[in-house]
Amino acid sequence: MSENRTSSEPVLPRAWPFEEARKLAEHVTARAASKPDMAAAPALLETGYGPSGLPHIGTFGEVARTSWVRQAYTALTGRPTRLLAFSDDMDALRKVPDNVPNREMLEKYIGQPLSRVPDPFGTHESFAAHNNARLCSFLDSFGFDYEFASSTLYYTSGRFDAALKRVLEVHDEILAVILPTLGPDRRATYSPVLPLHPRTGEVMQVKMDAIDAAAGTVRWTDADGETFETPVTGGHAKMQWKADWAMRWYALGVDYEMSGKDLIDSVRLSGRICSILGGTPPAGLTYELFLDENGQKISKSKGNGLSVEEWLRYAPPESLGQFMFNQPQRAKRLFFDVIPKTADDYLAHVEKAKALQGENSESADLKANPAWFIHKGLIPADAGSPVPFGMLLNLASVANAETPEVLWGFIRRYDASVSPESHPMLACLVRHAIAYYVDFVRPAKTFRAPTDQERAALVDLAETLRGYTGEASDAATLQNLVFEIGKRHAFEPLRNWFGCLYEVLLGQKEGPRFGGFVALYGVTETVALIEAALLREPQA
Repeated sequence: MSENRTSSEPVLPRAWPFEEARKLAEHVTARAASKPDMAAAPALLETGYGPSGLPHIGTFGEVARTSWVRQAYTALTGRPTRLLAFSDDMDALRKVPDNVPNREMLEKYIGQPLSRVPDPFGTHESFAAHNNARLCSFLDSFGFDYEFASSTLYYTSGRFDAALKRVLEVHDEILAVILPTLGPDRRATYSPVLPLHPRTGEVMQVKMDAIDAAAGTVRWTDADGETFETPVTGGHAKMQWKADWAMRWYALGVDYEMSGKDLIDSVRLSGRICSILGGTPPAGLTYELFLDENGQKISKSKGNGLSVEEWLRYAPPESLGQFMFNQPQRAKRLFFDVIPKTADDYLAHVEKAKALQGENSESADLKANPAWFIHKGLIPADAGSPVPFGMLLNLASVANAETPEVLWGFIRRYDASVSPESHPMLACLVRHAIAYYVDFVRPAKTFRAPTDQERAALVDLAETLRGYTGEASDAATLQNLVFEIGKRHAFEPLRNWFGCLYEVLLGQKEGPRFGGFVALYGVTETVALIEAALLREPQA
């Protein structure tokens, strides 16, 4: 929150999208003051996509986060917005991806604009068109509200012509910004303008022999020594990417664009070029990068991350939204073991948001809740689950469940009013829990024998549960019962007692609130679980 905010300014909900929305509002206000003819124009937010590969989890994160800033901006100002998903499909094919068919065919098109490279899948008119279609399908599947934009179309239609001519007018100033950042070899051949070879169609990275700003052309020489004069307009040339980014901000009047920490220097350079062109760089957020299980930066080429498809095998899309919402400016591990906790974080936020929504749909606390963003401002009545995801995992573990029907047997006994039809999110979580259990929990289960202190406490717990006469579904009372036995047997700290329950009974390091587990699994069944554990031989 800003330290110098006056008392007359509204108090923003304590959520990062609202801080970003404030920055965006200040940018739009300044833009309207400098360009009165643009005062009524919607705020333009942009995300970028490189169609040399398929959309991935980072694509989801950037579009989701930008959409949440857009949502906060609308709530804050009531002003209209647009979200442009911009595909850099005029970029050259630099290398053949590993995960496509007909790789030998693609080798012949290295250096060509992606929109001129044949589709190796044979379903679209170009490789770019194939991946652009996958992008739109991907974004549509999550219900994002956006406009798709093609770099090739914008260049060839003349949409960028005026901005490209402006680039030639300030060509030397742009060079003065870029050249100091390059090595000697690259500096000798660099130009912000990349003409397309009139015969081969290749995107040429060559030094310009002459710039004619009045004519809107560049003169250059190819590797065979032949000289050409190429107009920069009409799709006959494109820009190097940092200059391209700046030119796009200038040409379209982009008000907001976020980017990863690895692009900090590029954002700074592109911002300077945008200013040289006569534009104002957009507001934006620098987000941190994802890390793998070993704390290393995730790389598409290394394949050391987690794909959207993999996440959605083990948890619902709302949980992926929760992961992206949490602290975007802090590096986070993106691996399978974060999924259960993230899913339960989402469920906890949903329950809080539903209560707040019932009290006051305009409350700042509601609008600070991640679920308000994930559900686009209105929490559905059937959102959430009466059973946490972590509890379902532990139930699957002790029941060795491989089908949803096994878990539903326990759930219906716990609460006969619950069904897949009445609680669709729970039904979804049950399917995901089975998949997660089979793939991750079962292979990692390792039981240990109890210590003498633990054995005495477990015997006490079994006896106490055997004589329990309260409500079998009273999780709070059962939790207190477990808690008291831990204190009675002098566990210090008390969490060691719960560690015993998880490791001895469940074969894992962590687990749910044990009272809730007993209520769901059953008191009699838990007694049998304890007795079986006391008879189990220690694992080697």
